Amino acid sequence: MKRVIHFTDARFLMLSLSLLLILAGAAGLYLRGGFNLGIDFTAGLTERILINPQAADASIDRVRQALADIGRLDLQIVGSPKNQEFIVKVIAPADDRSFQRRMEAQILNLLSESFGQENIEFKQSDFVGPRYSRDLVGQTISITMVALVLILIYTAFRFHFIYAAAAVICLIHDVLIMFGVLVVFQFELTTTTSAAVLTIIGYSLNDTIVIFDRIRENRALMRDADFVTIINTSITQSLSRTLLTSLTTLFAVAAIYVFGSTTIKLFALSLIIGVVVGTYSTIFIASPIVLGWQLAIERRRKKRDLQKYGRKAAAPTAAVISAGARAQEGRVPVSPSGGAAAASAPPPAPSSPAEGREEPGEKAPSDKPEGKLTVTRTQPTRTKPRKKKKKKKR
Repeated sequence: MKRVIHFTDARFLMLSLSLLLILAGAAGLYLRGGFNLGIDFTAGLTERILINPQAADASIDRVRQALADIGRLDLQIVGSPKNQEFIVKVIAPADDRSFQRRMEAQILNLLSESFGQENIEFKQSDFVGPRYSRDLVGQTISITMVALVLILIYTAFRFHFIYAAAAVICLIHDVLIMFGVLVVFQFELTTTTSAAVLTIIGYSLNDTIVIFDRIRENRALMRDADFVTIINTSITQSLSRTLLTSLTTLFAVAAIYVFGSTTIKLFALSLIIGVVVGTYSTIFIASPIVLGWQLAIERRRKKRDLQKYGRKAAAPTAAVISAGARAQEGRVPVSPSGGAAAASAPPPAPSSPAEGREEPGEKAPSDKPEGKLTVTRTQPTRTKPRKKKKKKKR
């Protein structure tokens, strides 16, 4: 690799940008009055209606105009527009038990005035009550939280807790920005949107784990480099893979958005937002969080060592540890004060020739330290056994 891109230099700018986007989403949630919840998360009625194409010309604009008196509703085409089959979704007010019967009659009367009652066929009618919608919202939130906890446990087991926490923070960042875009532009929030959120969580986590794995490999290969250089090198090495994967996914999802129907379009749009935000967070958010966390740990460790040992305590401590290690090897004895003993100095020369002679019955001083037993092993000489001569039989 010829050039390393310094992504970490822009980490404070990108973190500020992410914080600004999250705050904009929170402001949109307050100003817009909440999410635009679909029929899945609110009580309401879903009607599947077929208008005879041979007897009446019913385009989606004419059907919407015919049902204008109902107020807030969602109208979708099923299949080809030539079949003139529609799905009408109407949100019900809270605790209205007669809503289903009353709304079915109103839809039939309004369409009969425009297209004729004999040309209208109700193929399916579903009603979602308030209790079921509340349970569905709770289950969606629980599933998302369980997925994040399992991701945290797996990443902490596979890598380190710092990497696991950074990955989960990155995923929460992606979900918050994605919901912020949906609430600002008032896109409908349905179970399809929830499926898109879970898909983006898995997609973004995959990209993040790839870079974390490269960081772990480079920490073993680049031992002389600092952590900032290792992170920048790892992101640069994985950049082509990340961009190619994201662009390929965007091309496929964009085709679904262009050629799909209303429900599929909303799912594809949520995926497009999630892929863009996930790629951005993988490069500029996940690894800088790990870097900032690691630098904070190093600063706290240095501060603790400074308070415990002081500035000049490191060198004497190292000298004592080195002397103790040599003493354990039998090289230098250690004094009780912790330093090397004076016995390490060379022995004084004999003052007279008589002192240097060995008296009878005395042993010459040995250079070997006292208290150690020297064992010399001798190997016996091996002689080849003589072969016995066989006596010849006469």
